[in-house]
Parts: sequence; C-alpha cells; structure tokens
Amino acid sequence: MAGTGVFAEILDGDEYKYYSDGEWKKSSSSITVSIINPTTREEQYKLQACTHEDVNIVLNSAKSAQKSWAKTPLWKRAELLHKAAAILKELEASIAECLVKEIATPAKDAATEVVRSGDLVSYCAEEGVRIMGEGKFLVSDSFPGHERTKYCLTSKIPLGVIFAILPFNYPVNLAVPKIAPALIAGNSIVLKPPTQGAVSALHMVHCFHLAGFPKGLISCITGRTSRIGDFLIKHRGVNCVSFTRGDTFNSIPKEAGLIPLQMEFGGKGACIVLEDADLDLVALNIIKGGFSYCGRWGTAVKVVLIMESIADALVERVKEKVAKLTVGPPENDCDITPVVSESSANFIEGLIVDAREKGATLCQEYRREGNLIWPLLLDNVRQHMRIAWEEPFGPVLSVIRINSVEEGINHCNASNFGLQVVCSQRM
Repeated sequence: MAGTGVFAEILDGDEYKYYSDGEWKKSSSSITVSIINPTTREEQYKLQACTHEDVNIVLNSAKSAQKSWAKTPLWKRAELLHKAAAILKELEASIAECLVKEIATPAKDAATEVVRSGDLVSYCAEEGVRIMGEGKFLVSDSFPGHERTKYCLTSKIPLGVIFAILPFNYPVNLAVPKIAPALIAGNSIVLKPPTQGAVSALHMVHCFHLAGFPKGLISCITGRTSRIGDFLIKHRGVNCVSFTRGDTFNSIPKEAGLIPLQMEFGGKGACIVLEDADLDLVALNIIKGGFSYCGRWGTAVKVVLIMESIADALVERVKEKVAKLTVGPPENDCDITPVVSESSANFIEGLIVDAREKGATLCQEYRREGNLIWPLLLDNVRQHMRIAWEEPFGPVLSVIRINSVEEGINHCNASNFGLQVVCSQRM
C-alpha cells in the first residue's frame, strides 16, 4: 500500500514529506497542501508546502551533487538507472494505487503506466551510454578560405541542474523521460510535481532513492506551483528548464531568461477524414484517440474534421461506439473516469454549454455527476465556438464538417497550440 513498507519513511503521520539531499523532510513552512480524490471529492493526501528557503537549500545541494556526478563513469550511471527501473516495476502496485486515488487513472492503466515507466528508464540508460559515449571528429576546411590544417574532437557535456515541472495526467510516465536522460547525461534534477499527482511522483522518486543515487542528485519539492514554480524558473541556480503542463508558453521563456528550455504544452490534435476513408476503421481509431484515458493526454484526438458527404455515416458509427464505453470509478477499470478536479469539470461543462448555445448538436445526453462526465460527441461544431479551439482535456470530442481538405488543414494550422518546443541556444 501507498506510504507503507519500504515507502513508510516518506510519510510523517498523514503528511507526505518532500525529498532533498537524499532525505525525506518536512517543509520549513509547517504548512500542508491537500490533495482531493477526484472520485470521492474528499481529502486523500497532504503534501508539504515548500518555501523559497527550502528551494534554495535544494538547489545548493543539487549543484554540489552534479559536479561529482559528472565525473561518474557512464557505465555506473546506467547501472543505477537500471536498478531504479527494476525497483519501479517491483513496487508498481503502491504507485498505481496513488495514481488511482489522486488523478482517477483506471486501475489497469495505472499499473501499466508504472511498468512502462520502468522500461523507459532502462531504455534511456542504454541509449544514453551509446549517445554520451560518442564523440565527433571535425576538420577545418568546411569553411571557405580554410585548409585542412586543424582538427577537433568534440563530446557532450552536462548542462548542470535541470528543473522539471511535471503534469498531472502522467506524473510518473512523463517524469522519467526528464529524470533518466538528465541523469545519464551527468546532470542533477529538481522535480516539481503537480499538486494533483504529487504523491505518485514522490513514491516514484523513492524508487530512485532506494537504487542508491548520490545525495542531492535527485530532489522533489512539493507545494503550489504559483508559489515555488515561478521562483525556481527564475532561479540563477537552474541551468535548464523542462516543462510539461498547460498553455503558459508565453511566460516561461521570459521568466527563465538565458537558459535552455524544453517545453511541452497542450494540444488540439485533429483527425481529418476524407471521402475514400474506411469509416469503420476511422470510427474505431477516433474512439481510441479521443476517449482513451478519458481524453486526458496531450496528443489525444480532440477535433474530427470530416468531409460533409460522409459526415452523417461516420458520426453514426462513432455514436454507436461511444454508447459502449463504460463509465464509473477508476477502481472498476472503466473507460471513462472522473476528471481530475471540480474546476476541470466546470471548464469542460462551460465548453459544452457554449457549443450547445451556439448551435452544436449533442449526440448524447449531457450528463455529469460531480467530477464524472459521461462521454460526449459534439456534431456541427463551428469556428466561432470555444470548443473548436480550446482543449477540453476530458471525454468530449468535437466534429467539424468541411468541404475540402484545404479547409481542414487551414483549421489545424490556425490553432494556437504547439505541443512541443525546444530552445537549446542561450539567447
């Protein structure tokens, strides 16, 4: 169970501690943040509300640890990562339990997330040894006016301290692609998990602790992102920011300043269906792409652009499959489970109400109980409706009827969403 057995040291009474300098600690604030179970809508866990003082201590420790870690042989770094991967998979039941209770991940998907996260850590260890073990041989006559009189050997070096902000929808699986590459490359890493999903992340971090990584190399601070996230992004002790969450793509580059950034934001994934498509196959993949994991993933299908001549036939096929989706609590392995919070449910409902008032067709009766929203297909969505452009991040899928492929492409290109951005230069 979560917080018991090998995980007992991360819990103090009913409060989860944060991880710093190889130890589980309580914040200097003496304040906790509540995590609400999306299904029961009652308090499930309590987190430390870390302070700026806590952050400063974490970053000083991370800087010191990184200098020693950069001198650690690649094979040794990989060895520890493989050990962490094995522990992750061994302890998947406790971590999966947290995912179910914190973010309403269906039980079977929660277990799968932890196992594939372990596999990804091992993959990064193996590929990291190959990539970091390679160098390049450069010659000087690639520029006009130069002769081949000089030679140069290059190799990759660590950036330093990496600050990673994690998303709520995959607080484990989208954490390890930040942690493992950073560590194999010789960096230290400071994690800021989402409030909703933090306990899952803390259990994951403990697996790296049990693997025996040096003190200070991995840290995990908790609390409101508005309180400590911005402070960390601006902090001079951070050498790179890796961000996965939401749509705050305008503010982060300004706040981070002259350091490398890797950012993953929201998405408005589109499916364009032309007249020669196999409609049965398309309907099947629309359901998978739009309603798997309750539509709570960045690359999910969120709008279907269908040629008018085949729209009626395809919509009917999709409606039939939507009716077969199971709805209920995550413990029952339902297809559709509660969204992460009341505010998320209210946001989704607002998109639906706006679309309905502006003429969209609801293919099913709109139904909501607490944070649980039944799957809904919206037909005849138009450009002036919010849901044509905004990301619901829930079990709601829009259908826009088009008259040409160019019309569909133009709609996709007009989106404000760009899921991934990498800025590697120091500006």
